[in-house]
Amino acid sequence: MTAVLPSPPELSTDDLLEMQRRMLVIRGFEQRVAGLYRDSEVPGFVHLSIGQEAAAVGACWPLQATDVVTSTHRGHGHCLAKGLDPLGMFAELMARDAGTNRGRGGSMHIADPRLGVFGANGIVAAGVPIAVGAATAAQLRADGSVAVAFFGDGAAAQGAFHEAVNLAAVWRSPVVLFCENNGYAEFSSAATQHAATLEQRAAGYGVGYRRVDGNDVVATATLMAEVVAEVRAGGGPVLVEAATYRWHGHYEGDPERYRAPEEVREWAERDPLIAHAGRLREAGIDDQRLAALEAAVAEDLDEAVDAARRLPQPDPATLGDFVLHARPARPEPADPAPDAPVFRTMDAVRLALEAELAADERVFVAGIDVGEGGNVFGLTRGLRERFGDRVRDTPISETAIVGMGVGAAMAGMRPVVEVMYLDFLGVCFDQLLNQAAKLPFMTGGAARMGLTVRTQFGAGRSSGSQHSQSLEALLAHVPGLSVVMPSTPADTYGLLRAAIQDPNPVVVIENRLLYGMKGPQPPADHLVPIGSSKVVREGSHVTVVSVSRMVHEALAAAEEVAAEGISAEVIDLRTVAPLDMGPVLESLAKTSRLLIAHEAVVPFGIGAEIAAVAAKEGFWSLDAPIERVGAAFTPPPYAPSLERAWLPDRADIAAAIRHVVAA
Repeated sequence: MTAVLPSPPELSTDDLLEMQRRMLVIRGFEQRVAGLYRDSEVPGFVHLSIGQEAAAVGACWPLQATDVVTSTHRGHGHCLAKGLDPLGMFAELMARDAGTNRGRGGSMHIADPRLGVFGANGIVAAGVPIAVGAATAAQLRADGSVAVAFFGDGAAAQGAFHEAVNLAAVWRSPVVLFCENNGYAEFSSAATQHAATLEQRAAGYGVGYRRVDGNDVVATATLMAEVVAEVRAGGGPVLVEAATYRWHGHYEGDPERYRAPEEVREWAERDPLIAHAGRLREAGIDDQRLAALEAAVAEDLDEAVDAARRLPQPDPATLGDFVLHARPARPEPADPAPDAPVFRTMDAVRLALEAELAADERVFVAGIDVGEGGNVFGLTRGLRERFGDRVRDTPISETAIVGMGVGAAMAGMRPVVEVMYLDFLGVCFDQLLNQAAKLPFMTGGAARMGLTVRTQFGAGRSSGSQHSQSLEALLAHVPGLSVVMPSTPADTYGLLRAAIQDPNPVVVIENRLLYGMKGPQPPADHLVPIGSSKVVREGSHVTVVSVSRMVHEALAAAEEVAAEGISAEVIDLRTVAPLDMGPVLESLAKTSRLLIAHEAVVPFGIGAEIAAVAAKEGFWSLDAPIERVGAAFTPPPYAPSLERAWLPDRADIAAAIRHVVAA
């Protein structure tokens, strides 16, 4: 016999009925999705939350429209509980153009940032740092909103979870970390996955912990009302563990050999809808009214399915839509005046950040030692004193730093986050590859992503294999990311400011060997368009294309061969994604010969892409094979003698110029 659950006095009968209605919507939605998937009307993966309805409804019950949730691959219930329209969600799962995300997201990626739903997520635990970012935006705006990060018990083994919880604790972020502990991480029992409980972990991070019966919607809503009020008032993050159970497998089609039938039956007897219906009867609601409510929900859902079926699929001609938000058109600025004051690249970085922080309250800077320490290279010195909490030190947690930036950008801020070395991309690549780059596309353009990631690289100082890599091709290969690599102080200033103002995620890669380089200072309003190459030396015999510090080596090589009667035209890419091939092809039409020089290893580098485009678009202009100069295909060595042999320089470029011209 099902126990009748007590109801607290602060919830009215109408509230209790509305809770039942919301749970019925989730249950009915999931049941229909199961049938649609079975009948091949829903393509792709489907993960259902049948049995977990009370946790979703109860957790979202006290949330306001401005509050944010991040979800999981099992996220339909969270989305519906936060207010998404079932019709749009059915249409999304059925790959219709009028779906919630224009058919670009599907079951695992449903999101509507306009309603505070920052996304179901196919990457386990990836939403936790994003929620901390949304909470950071709320904290900086002091608007009283909170974020709730839904995650499963399996996510607590992910580094993203630990980094994000620690960052939230350090910053006292207004975020609720809501664990739906359904007992299984995919096919594995939670008991086999963790040596410490969530309560113990929460204590270790210094965050509050609460536990609740996640199958009791009233208990969950009551607890969450208390927790959300506490967090909203500045009490810092709280971890809530809700005990619940998924009736279906990890995914639809899962044979479920890993759990006993009697276990499933036992949890089915604790059906949250049946238990809450008993509570409603105790409150005086008769069976006829309950049946009418169920019938009304079923009718609405059936109509939504029928309406979704009639909607068209996305037009293949729109395949390229939503990869990037339209960026502002900018003219190429004039070069700084010859008599302009001289400044260094490191000054350019600080002045660009200072200008954007002063001009736009949405801009903030975060990273390891960027505040009190002023950055490991001293680039941000003095900014925290002027701008206070908008210049934030973080723990050494690159995944949390970049993920926080993603969430803050989705919340409308313009974060500038620092990854200390380009080599450290490996520890936070998911937040760039699968979150920052893809969320605008997967949401059908709804997600904002004005995120700037600053980092630096540079070989030649015996920094070794993990602090010297040139990895721009790795980033340039990701649709949705823009990558800039300035070579002069003026371009550093202009490109960094343009990146911060850009509506897309931009990675700004500086070369640390150029930080002390001096050059003329441009006017304060100097902005360099992203995606624009520039001819920095004119010539007629060979085109040399380069980027970042190698531009200076190319210019030195061009000067050397000029004494031999060879005229080399040098082009500075400035941006490697999107790649501006216009000036390259125009130059090739004039010189008929092409050399590409970059600091990265040669195979699969950006030189390969430039060569491929040049060979296709400029084939009839070529009078010699295209040459590439770059680092040897080994990790960067430590010994100076080996590093000199590994790293290309002006002598290598000059030799390649002679070879191309002689061909």
